[in-house]
Amino acid sequence: MDIYFSFKEVFSAFIVLFAVIDILGSIPIILGLKERKKTISAGQAAVFSFVILVSFLFVGNSLLSLFNVDISSFAVAGALVILVLGCEMIFGVEIFKNDGPTDSATIVPLVFPLIAGAASFTTLLSLRAEYNILNIILAVALNMLFVYFVLKKVDYVQRVFGKGGVYVMRKFFGIILLAIAVRLFTSNLNALLDSLK
Repeated sequence: MDIYFSFKEVFSAFIVLFAVIDILGSIPIILGLKERKKTISAGQAAVFSFVILVSFLFVGNSLLSLFNVDISSFAVAGALVILVLGCEMIFGVEIFKNDGPTDSATIVPLVFPLIAGAASFTTLLSLRAEYNILNIILAVALNMLFVYFVLKKVDYVQRVFGKGGVYVMRKFFGIILLAIAVRLFTSNLNALLDSLK
């Protein structure tokens, strides 16, 4: 496996993960946790999320092999998940339920499922079918730096963007997700169909 750096790939992967993780869209949830006197460690949340996401990036392929699923198949399935997420963000409907336990605010529900959840896992393996692994890891690291900043300065971020700003960004990144889903689906569907012949 060749390892190479590409600014374009890092930037593209960063935008995809940024839209899927949607930490800005989670600001109301984070503020709600703080209002209920839940403690949130920005450093722990960023580090744990990074470790979980990168671990899955490497172990995910082995898990797929256990179920005899290839990357192209997973990428097509991932594209459908990203498509649903985009629709959720644009149309304001809730399809994916965050119904995990809420005893620990940093690990649950913040790290999982808000940051490192099923959508992030699916997106990572979908990206692996397109981009070099080094560039994906760098994109994850950059996203975790942004997550750390938002969690550390969540009150300030809300004041800067306002509720309207967060709403607009959520819709904008929803459209980006739809476009990414279409591209992932079309680019991997041919490979999937060829493997069935």
